[in-house]
Amino acid sequence: MKQFNQRQPDKGGIKGSATATISLPIANPPAEDTNKPSQGANSQPQTNGDVHKGSVSYSPTLFISRKPSSNTNLTDTIPNITPSTTNPYLAAREGLDRDGFVVLPASLFPSFDLTALREAASRITTAARTGTWPYIRTLPKQFPPWPQDPSAGIWGVQHLLHPSNPDHLIFARSYFDAELLKYVGALIGCEQDDLTMELYNMLVRPDHKFELRWHRDDIPATASAEEELERLNKPGWHAQWNLALFDDASLIVVPGSHRRARTTTERDAHPYEPTLPDQLTVKLKAGKNDAAWKFRDEGGGRA
Repeated sequence: MKQFNQRQPDKGGIKGSATATISLPIANPPAEDTNKPSQGANSQPQTNGDVHKGSVSYSPTLFISRKPSSNTNLTDTIPNITPSTTNPYLAAREGLDRDGFVVLPASLFPSFDLTALREAASRITTAARTGTWPYIRTLPKQFPPWPQDPSAGIWGVQHLLHPSNPDHLIFARSYFDAELLKYVGALIGCEQDDLTMELYNMLVRPDHKFELRWHRDDIPATASAEEELERLNKPGWHAQWNLALFDDASLIVVPGSHRRARTTTERDAHPYEPTLPDQLTVKLKAGKNDAAWKFRDEGGGRA
């Protein structure tokens, strides 16, 4: 996923949207070449924050919303936040504000049952690929709606918490993890009672070569610089968290792009441009750099 980051001004109180990726210490999946763009993913994004791009292994994704109230430079080094970090919640928020994403280690989430999550992910993916689970993202479409026929291949599985999924409680335990919710509250800037749990989906290794275009989740590619800034200066309400069950290098971002409109170079680039100035591949090593939260409604990239 390649993604530009969007601006998230600190206006006090409610913070904007965030996205997260957690890679767990589990064995690696078979390698697959996903460097070549899909020729069919031509749908325009609806809206977005970070500019990002990518392709994925098992990566369950949940969305969390805060209930509305009435009232860089390219680097291979990502700041390390660990349980011994003084106030890791504040450090995570500072990293998110600065870069548009933040990497957190799996050691911050000791209650996660990694083996159970991987096995549940494998079972629901098998069901999706064989046509017995109808809630899927099908190739070569990047954006919804998706046909329910998996014959062309899939790159995502939807509705992991659906009661008809035999493993929905396994996913639910990670969804409502107490420590995870503490970080969500810190990143968005609200209390846990203000959160509304929205959805839990999973991105999987595509059956064929496929990648997403550069995009912002909540800003259309056709938006002018003025329209981008108008949206970027509004607070967001969502946190997206991607739980990568294997070593992962599918998220490509432009750090800090959440604080600005796209440059002329970014605006004129091909939707699948392989390299943009200052882009960074977020490499998550299972058991080490295991979580990357990024602003939603901000910045840009590919995944």
